[in-house]
Amino acid sequence: MQIAWVDAPDKDGEFHKYAECAGKGICDRSTGECQCFEGFSGKGCQRMNCPGNCNGHGTCEYIEELGVGSSPGNYWGSSKEGQELSTESKTFENLAEHLWDHHKSMACLCDPGYTDVDCSRRMCPKSNDIMDECLANDAVPRNQIQNLTLYGAGLTGNGTGSTLSDFYNRTFALTFKSTLNESFTTIPIMISEKSSTARTADALEAATELALKSLPNKVITNVKVDVVLAYERRVYTPLNDTGIAFLNMNVEFSGSSTLGPQNLLMIETAPCNSGCTPQITGLDLMSTAPDGVLSFVTEKVASDFDNYECGRRGKCDYESGLCACFAGFTGQACSIQTALM
Repeated sequence: MQIAWVDAPDKDGEFHKYAECAGKGICDRSTGECQCFEGFSGKGCQRMNCPGNCNGHGTCEYIEELGVGSSPGNYWGSSKEGQELSTESKTFENLAEHLWDHHKSMACLCDPGYTDVDCSRRMCPKSNDIMDECLANDAVPRNQIQNLTLYGAGLTGNGTGSTLSDFYNRTFALTFKSTLNESFTTIPIMISEKSSTARTADALEAATELALKSLPNKVITNVKVDVVLAYERRVYTPLNDTGIAFLNMNVEFSGSSTLGPQNLLMIETAPCNSGCTPQITGLDLMSTAPDGVLSFVTEKVASDFDNYECGRRGKCDYESGLCACFAGFTGQACSIQTALM
């Protein structure tokens, strides 16, 4: 007996009660085993099968294990300042246990470079349309800018008593997930203490830019980073306190490989010691606040550019993951024009 996938409500309006073979199979009376209908499995037909078993290019996961967003870069909730910083994709784990299909519904979580409900389709390189109108007008096109803001924990975890020195000589890392679902994590980034806050910010800008541009496969060809180290006063900040120490980074994706909307960067702030990669000391960040505003990552400026499969100037071969460019265009993502139109 398992929770039924489909049944009729009783007089009290209750449904999804226990049923033989969960209502998705036939009981073999001679063995007491369920013969499940197609698409369902388990001793009581209590769980779904994933289409094609994800075709060897993904894993079959329960609903509570699946991310809210399509990738870890899509954070829980709306993209507003104040959302909680997450180093991984937010899942339904805390909510799913209250749902009737907890540990029943399943879906494919595809490997990098694969997509579709059964992970059978290869993904092709993406780029901005080389014929995009935003490249032809007089206005300066906007690149995507992401806002990364980290608040120091202080003595009690709510930021009270935090100082900029809490950040100094500590290391963290950034994880970038491309639009092909490939994840890359930087080398450790050091917040080196210099003779002044401005010099410390300059050094961190250079270190972060180098770390991002050094990621494999030229996934980030160019990026500009602006850093601010300062204090922020809040309503609950004691009068004799300077405020809550924060580190703000504006990351502008200006390279040809990252034109258009990108997944939000993920900040690796947990200590990662011997035997761990990358080895970082981590950052001690605010974990609680009366106003609920914790560290966050948001999109500060949306890009004018697009991010199309094969640059919208070619056709994707979903078996090979290669673009067949239209006449007059070439390149991995058909982003190079070879003839006047």
